[in-house]
Amino acid sequence: MQFAEIPGLPETKEKLVNAVKHNHLAHALLFHGPEGSANLTLALALATFLYCENKTETDSCGSCSSCQRMKRLVMPDLNFAFPVIASQKEDEKDEDEKSDVLGNWRKFATTQPYGNVHDFIYFNGFEKKQLNISKGAARKMIQALSLMSFEGGYKIMLIWAPEFLHPSAANALLKIIEEPPAKTLFLLVTSQADQLLTTILSRTQKVLVRAFSDEEIKAHLVDAGLCDSKTAEQIAMLADGNLREAYRLVDQVEDKQVAQIRDWFRLCASKNLKEIFEEADRFHKADKEAQKSLLLTGLNVSREIMLKNFDLDQLLRTTEEDRRFIDNISKKVLTEDHVVKLYEAFNQAHYHIERNGNAKMIFTDLSMDILMMMSKR
Repeated sequence: MQFAEIPGLPETKEKLVNAVKHNHLAHALLFHGPEGSANLTLALALATFLYCENKTETDSCGSCSSCQRMKRLVMPDLNFAFPVIASQKEDEKDEDEKSDVLGNWRKFATTQPYGNVHDFIYFNGFEKKQLNISKGAARKMIQALSLMSFEGGYKIMLIWAPEFLHPSAANALLKIIEEPPAKTLFLLVTSQADQLLTTILSRTQKVLVRAFSDEEIKAHLVDAGLCDSKTAEQIAMLADGNLREAYRLVDQVEDKQVAQIRDWFRLCASKNLKEIFEEADRFHKADKEAQKSLLLTGLNVSREIMLKNFDLDQLLRTTEEDRRFIDNISKKVLTEDHVVKLYEAFNQAHYHIERNGNAKMIFTDLSMDILMMMSKR
């Protein structure tokens, strides 16, 4: 992974490169960004830059042997720690099993670098299993970092999703994170920094990774040949800074989802309970990602209605095809007070779907909320 492969974020890239060039790189960095941000890719690009044999002023060369190995994440001095099934004791795994787990992680990180923990769970078939980074895994980290560097450069420990560190594992790592061996670097990557132990947070330098801008996502999708400019514009609006979501939406026809929201609202306005319940059944049968995507579209539509109600047309991101729907439903159907409640209702529904709530009940309850709001217009 090179910095050039990451869309936008010039300010963060420059900060990291300058820290290396001026020898100001902290020994423990916490890459913290929202879901779908470049927290993992920036950490990997930094590691590539450090190992590169012919680095330029702003990036790794991408062609030397170290860069080629980094593309496959097989540098001998680059170590990984990540959550696995809690019942799997580190000391009881055989070497083949450890190799398979590490191989799966490398494949996940290279094919889904903007993925989240849920993606990792599905990727490995860990559904309905409790994950953590155990105390045994912490001992393995300490042992790996106590060895001499294979190539005389940095020894790097990249901990992905450190919020899954078992308290005993986190406590075991405190001393080495605070006082690591020479030329040892910890890269912690998370989207849930608030779940980390304070003792871990206090020993790291934070690298705050912002969400991607709409323009950065749009330009990336078009430059990568993933879709045309018009489709990229709509996907960027729906993704709301989340590149993971943008990739997932690329192969979908997004105006169909906005149309689905539009039809849903019409059913609620007409109080067509029979069809609402039928829609709830269809929603329940869809996979979790499709359910979340529809609710995310509802959140974005709610935002657009809210902006229209407050006459902030210059901030609207809806394409022309959907603007008529927003114009018709704002003010006349959903007042300022109602649309705030609508946004909160979609947000709460998305929260419960994320936590495996009953999809049929969530959809039905949300439909009744929308129906009541529209009845009071």
